[in-house]
Amino acid sequence: MQPKSILLIDDDLELTDLLTEYLSPQEYSIAVAHDGQSGLAMATSSNHFDLILLDVMLPVMDGFEVLKKLRQTHLTPVLMLTAKGDDFDRIFGLELGADDYLPKPFNPRELSARIKAIVRRIDNLANHTQMLSINSVELSLNPTNQSLQCNGQPVELTGTEFGVLQILMSHAGTLVSKQQLNEQVLGRKLAAFDRSIDMHVSNLRKKLAQYSDKEKIKTVRGSGYIFIESLL
Repeated sequence: MQPKSILLIDDDLELTDLLTEYLSPQEYSIAVAHDGQSGLAMATSSNHFDLILLDVMLPVMDGFEVLKKLRQTHLTPVLMLTAKGDDFDRIFGLELGADDYLPKPFNPRELSARIKAIVRRIDNLANHTQMLSINSVELSLNPTNQSLQCNGQPVELTGTEFGVLQILMSHAGTLVSKQQLNEQVLGRKLAAFDRSIDMHVSNLRKKLAQYSDKEKIKTVRGSGYIFIESLL
Protein backbone atom coordinates (compact mmCIF):
# COMPACT_ATOMS: atom_id res chain seq x y z
CA MET A 1 0.00 0.00 0.00
CA GLN A 2 1.24 3.46 -0.91
CA PRO A 3 2.08 5.40 2.28
CA LYS A 4 -0.15 8.38 2.99
CA SER A 5 1.62 11.68 2.38
CA ILE A 6 1.46 14.27 5.17
CA LEU A 7 2.65 17.87 5.05
CA LEU A 8 3.58 19.20 8.49
CA ILE A 9 3.72 23.01 8.69
CA ASP A 10 5.15 24.11 12.03
CA ASP A 11 8.06 26.32 13.07
CA ASP A 12 8.91 24.25 16.16
CA LEU A 13 11.96 22.32 14.92
CA GLU A 14 12.04 20.00 17.91
CA LEU A 15 8.36 19.13 17.48
CA THR A 16 8.63 18.52 13.74
CA ASP A 17 11.60 16.22 14.29
CA LEU A 18 9.73 14.35 17.02
CA LEU A 19 6.57 13.94 14.93
CA THR A 20 8.52 12.89 11.85
CA GLU A 21 10.30 10.24 13.91
CA TYR A 22 7.02 9.13 15.50
CA LEU A 23 4.82 9.04 12.37
CA SER A 24 7.25 7.70 9.76
CA PRO A 25 7.25 4.11 11.14
CA GLN A 26 3.44 4.17 10.88
CA GLU A 27 3.75 4.19 7.07
CA TYR A 28 3.30 7.92 6.60
CA SER A 29 5.49 9.93 4.26
CA ILE A 30 6.28 13.22 6.03
CA ALA A 31 7.26 16.52 4.41
CA VAL A 32 7.99 19.55 6.59
CA ALA A 33 7.78 23.33 6.18
CA HIS A 34 8.79 25.76 8.94
CA ASP A 35 6.91 28.88 7.88
CA GLY A 36 3.50 29.61 6.41
CA GLN A 37 4.63 30.89 3.03
CA SER A 38 6.80 27.91 2.17
CA GLY A 39 4.14 25.59 3.60
CA LEU A 40 1.49 27.07 1.33
CA ALA A 41 3.82 26.78 -1.66
CA MET A 42 4.37 23.09 -0.91
CA ALA A 43 0.67 22.48 -0.26
CA THR A 44 -0.35 23.98 -3.61
CA SER A 45 2.50 22.53 -5.66
CA SER A 46 2.19 19.55 -7.98
CA ASN A 47 3.00 17.27 -5.05
CA HIS A 48 -0.12 15.57 -3.72
CA PHE A 49 -0.63 15.46 0.04
CA ASP A 50 -3.29 13.32 1.67
CA LEU A 51 -3.33 15.46 4.81
CA ILE A 52 -1.88 18.74 6.10
CA LEU A 53 -1.00 19.34 9.76
CA LEU A 54 -1.08 23.11 10.14
CA ASP A 55 0.07 25.14 13.14
CA VAL A 56 -1.69 28.45 13.80
CA MET A 57 1.32 30.45 15.02
CA LEU A 58 3.73 30.58 12.09
CA PRO A 59 6.32 33.08 10.85
CA VAL A 60 5.89 34.99 7.55
CA MET A 61 2.25 33.86 7.15
CA ASP A 62 0.10 32.53 9.99
CA GLY A 63 -1.87 29.30 9.78
CA PHE A 64 -5.21 31.05 9.25
CA GLU A 65 -3.91 32.89 6.19
CA VAL A 66 -2.39 29.68 4.85
CA LEU A 67 -5.70 27.87 5.25
CA LYS A 68 -7.69 30.71 3.71
CA LYS A 69 -5.48 30.80 0.61
CA LEU A 70 -5.30 27.00 0.40
CA ARG A 71 -9.09 26.66 0.39
CA GLN A 72 -9.33 28.90 -2.66
CA THR A 73 -7.87 26.10 -4.79
CA HIS A 74 -7.45 22.91 -2.73
CA LEU A 75 -9.70 20.72 -0.56
CA THR A 76 -6.87 18.73 1.03
CA PRO A 77 -7.88 17.67 4.56
CA VAL A 78 -6.37 19.99 7.18
CA LEU A 79 -5.84 19.25 10.87
CA MET A 80 -5.15 22.53 12.70
CA LEU A 81 -2.77 22.60 15.67
CA THR A 82 -4.10 25.28 18.01
CA ALA A 83 -3.15 26.84 21.33
CA LYS A 84 -4.60 24.92 24.26
CA GLY A 85 -7.79 26.51 25.55
CA ASP A 86 -8.03 29.07 22.75
CA ASP A 87 -11.59 28.57 21.53
CA PHE A 88 -11.29 31.43 19.04
CA ASP A 89 -8.49 29.67 17.16
CA ARG A 90 -10.48 26.45 16.96
CA ILE A 91 -13.72 28.05 15.82
CA PHE A 92 -12.02 30.39 13.34
CA GLY A 93 -10.02 27.52 11.86
CA LEU A 94 -13.18 25.45 11.35
CA GLU A 95 -14.95 28.45 9.79
CA LEU A 96 -12.11 28.76 7.27
CA GLY A 97 -12.47 25.11 6.30
CA ALA A 98 -10.24 23.08 8.62
CA ASP A 99 -11.42 19.48 8.97
CA ASP A 100 -10.45 19.12 12.61
CA TYR A 101 -8.23 20.64 15.27
CA LEU A 102 -5.96 19.46 18.08
CA PRO A 103 -4.86 21.76 20.92
CA LYS A 104 -1.19 21.99 21.91
CA PRO A 105 0.47 20.47 23.80
CA PHE A 106 -0.86 17.10 22.67
CA ASN A 107 0.02 13.46 23.12
CA PRO A 108 1.49 12.04 19.88
CA ARG A 109 -0.86 9.07 20.26
CA GLU A 110 -3.84 11.43 20.15
CA LEU A 111 -2.46 13.05 17.00
CA SER A 112 -1.98 9.61 15.47
CA ALA A 113 -5.62 8.75 16.29
CA ARG A 114 -6.86 11.95 14.66
CA ILE A 115 -4.76 11.28 11.55
CA LYS A 116 -6.05 7.70 11.32
CA ALA A 117 -9.65 8.94 11.54
CA ILE A 118 -9.12 11.30 8.60
CA VAL A 119 -7.22 8.69 6.59
CA ARG A 120 -9.97 6.14 7.30
CA ARG A 121 -12.56 8.55 5.92
CA ILE A 122 -10.47 9.07 2.77
CA ASP A 123 -10.05 5.32 2.28
CA ASN A 124 -13.73 4.63 2.93
CA LEU A 125 -14.63 7.09 0.21
CA ALA A 126 -12.19 5.46 -2.22
CA ASN A 127 -13.54 1.99 -1.39
CA HIS A 128 -17.20 2.92 -1.89
CA THR A 129 -17.13 4.19 -5.44
CA GLN A 130 -20.24 2.15 -6.26
CA MET A 131 -22.42 3.96 -3.72
CA LEU A 132 -25.52 5.44 -5.27
CA SER A 133 -26.03 9.16 -5.61
CA ILE A 134 -28.46 10.82 -3.23
CA ASN A 135 -30.85 13.30 -4.83
CA SER A 136 -33.27 15.71 -3.22
CA VAL A 137 -35.43 18.43 -4.75
CA GLU A 138 -32.44 20.77 -5.17
CA LEU A 139 -29.37 18.73 -4.24
CA SER A 140 -27.50 15.97 -6.03
CA LEU A 141 -24.76 14.32 -3.97
CA ASN A 142 -22.43 11.88 -5.72
CA PRO A 143 -20.18 9.75 -3.45
CA THR A 144 -18.24 8.37 -6.43
CA ASN A 145 -16.40 11.63 -7.05
CA GLN A 146 -17.36 13.39 -3.79
CA SER A 147 -19.27 16.08 -5.65
CA LEU A 148 -22.36 18.10 -4.85
CA GLN A 149 -24.66 20.14 -7.04
CA CYS A 150 -27.33 22.54 -5.83
CA ASN A 151 -29.86 23.54 -8.47
CA GLY A 152 -27.40 22.34 -11.09
CA GLN A 153 -24.51 24.42 -9.74
CA PRO A 154 -21.38 22.72 -8.34
CA VAL A 155 -20.77 23.31 -4.63
CA GLU A 156 -17.21 22.90 -3.33
CA LEU A 157 -17.16 20.95 -0.05
CA THR A 158 -14.32 19.76 2.15
CA GLY A 159 -14.22 16.04 2.85
CA THR A 160 -15.64 16.60 6.31
CA GLU A 161 -18.51 18.76 5.05
CA PHE A 162 -19.28 16.14 2.41
CA GLY A 163 -19.30 13.40 5.07
CA VAL A 164 -21.70 15.36 7.27
CA LEU A 165 -24.10 16.07 4.40
CA GLN A 166 -23.95 12.48 3.14
CA ILE A 167 -25.02 11.13 6.54
CA LEU A 168 -27.78 13.72 6.95
CA MET A 169 -29.19 13.08 3.47
CA SER A 170 -28.95 9.31 3.98
CA HIS A 171 -31.20 9.76 7.04
CA ALA A 172 -33.48 12.41 5.53
CA GLY A 173 -36.38 13.32 7.80
CA THR A 174 -34.73 11.62 10.76
CA LEU A 175 -32.81 13.18 13.63
CA VAL A 176 -29.08 12.49 13.43
CA SER A 177 -27.39 13.14 16.77
CA LYS A 178 -24.20 15.14 17.13
CA GLN A 179 -22.67 12.07 18.75
CA GLN A 180 -23.39 9.99 15.65
CA LEU A 181 -21.99 12.64 13.33
CA ASN A 182 -18.88 13.06 15.49
CA GLU A 183 -18.17 9.33 15.56
CA GLN A 184 -18.89 8.65 11.89
CA VAL A 185 -17.29 11.76 10.39
CA LEU A 186 -14.55 12.81 12.83
CA GLY A 187 -13.88 9.34 14.21
CA ARG A 188 -14.13 10.24 17.89
CA LYS A 189 -16.71 10.57 20.62
CA LEU A 190 -18.33 13.94 21.20
CA ALA A 191 -16.59 15.81 24.02
CA ALA A 192 -18.13 18.51 26.19
CA PHE A 193 -18.01 21.97 24.57
CA ASP A 194 -16.79 20.48 21.25
CA ARG A 195 -18.42 22.58 18.50
CA SER A 196 -16.67 21.01 15.53
CA ILE A 197 -19.78 19.42 14.01
CA ASP A 198 -21.78 22.60 14.63
CA MET A 199 -19.22 24.60 12.67
CA HIS A 200 -19.16 22.12 9.79
CA VAL A 201 -22.96 22.27 9.56
CA SER A 202 -22.78 26.09 9.69
CA ASN A 203 -20.29 26.06 6.80
CA LEU A 204 -22.59 23.73 4.84
CA ARG A 205 -25.53 26.08 5.33
CA LYS A 206 -23.53 29.09 4.15
CA LYS A 207 -22.39 27.29 1.00
CA LEU A 208 -25.86 25.99 0.16
CA ALA A 209 -27.39 29.43 0.78
CA GLN A 210 -25.39 30.75 -2.18
CA TYR A 211 -27.52 28.61 -4.52
CA SER A 212 -30.83 28.22 -2.69
CA ASP A 213 -32.97 30.20 -0.25
CA LYS A 214 -34.64 27.07 1.16
CA GLU A 215 -33.62 25.66 4.53
CA LYS A 216 -32.34 22.12 4.21
CA ILE A 217 -30.80 21.32 7.59
CA LYS A 218 -32.87 21.84 10.72
CA THR A 219 -31.23 22.13 14.13
CA VAL A 220 -32.80 20.24 17.03
CA ARG A 221 -31.27 22.16 19.89
CA GLY A 222 -29.15 20.03 22.20
CA SER A 223 -29.70 16.90 20.10
CA GLY A 224 -28.57 17.09 16.49
CA TYR A 225 -29.74 17.83 12.95
CA ILE A 226 -32.40 16.77 10.44
CA PHE A 227 -32.17 16.99 6.65
CA ILE A 228 -35.65 18.26 5.83
CA GLU A 229 -35.74 18.47 2.02
CA SER A 230 -37.56 15.55 0.40
CA LEU A 231 -35.48 13.00 -1.51
CA LEU A 232 -36.38 12.03 -5.05
